[in-house]
Amino acid sequence: MATYKEIRGTQIEAVATDPSNPVEGQIWYNTTSNVLKGQSVTSTGSFASIPSLNNGRTNLAGAGTATSALVFNGYFPPSPSPEASALTELYNGSSWTEVNDANEKVIGGGGAGVSNTSALRWGGTHGPATGETETESWNGTNWTEVNDLNTGRDLIPSAGTGPATAIVFAGGRSSTKPKAELWNGTNWTEVNDMNSGKSAATCFGTSTAAIITAGAGGPDGATESWNGTNWTEVNDLNTPRSQGWGCGASQSAGILMGGESPNRANVELFNGTNWSETTDIPAGRNNGAASKSGTTSSLLWAGGTEGSTPSMTVSMEWTGPGVAQTRTFDDS
Repeated sequence: MATYKEIRGTQIEAVATDPSNPVEGQIWYNTTSNVLKGQSVTSTGSFASIPSLNNGRTNLAGAGTATSALVFNGYFPPSPSPEASALTELYNGSSWTEVNDANEKVIGGGGAGVSNTSALRWGGTHGPATGETETESWNGTNWTEVNDLNTGRDLIPSAGTGPATAIVFAGGRSSTKPKAELWNGTNWTEVNDMNSGKSAATCFGTSTAAIITAGAGGPDGATESWNGTNWTEVNDLNTPRSQGWGCGASQSAGILMGGESPNRANVELFNGTNWSETTDIPAGRNNGAASKSGTTSSLLWAGGTEGSTPSMTVSMEWTGPGVAQTRTFDDS
């Protein structure tokens, strides 16, 4: 009879501490906790609650990763009309902390950045008017006004793609919705228009290889690919919508969550060619903020609107399929 080692090629070891880099299928006995453990990968994605925001908002923007995130701007519930916010909150992997406000109070602006110490925010609206051009840079402590957009707009694709020094985005609510702009760390430059102008879309990838999808005012299931020069139509979403949020480290690995109308719980993954449905969020939501440099394996989102409840404080973390995890075996 073949032994486990002959089948798997890995011996069951007795160790005082868990291995630092176990491989899939590896099994070991922890002599400190007296349990048998093994390494596997997640087969499906899942959401888990994390600490709530200090100030619930909707139509806010985000940057960073699942353990180093920043959310900013947005608005509070109408009373009697939406009140724009400059509030900024930082997440360090365990809690949200209020930090210095942005210089501008805006709703529906764009945001991007690789961590809670480096981000960019742009555009949005102060209230009834649309099409602001202001841009601000975050250094981990303060927001500083930098060079403006060429074309003011709000309901910006949520949001741009890339680090705070290299961003591309397209669309948004303005008189020239198809327009795209590229940020090089100093200035915005107009680049080639997308094919179908729309607002409240989702954008992910890098400044030279991006995806934009969903949105309002145009085909809300259409997806376009950016190669650094031109936008090309590619395969559509399964569930068309606007006001969703998402992110992705590359053009071939992105995620879109939530949206409207009506409020959507749908989550879809993009593999560079096709969209596929995966685990839904617990309830239909729209207009939240994602950690824009998160990945299809690990990200967080915060705030937004659920049903008729706007300006939520809820935050959740996503763990995608294929993520390594250590499991403890028992006799149940």
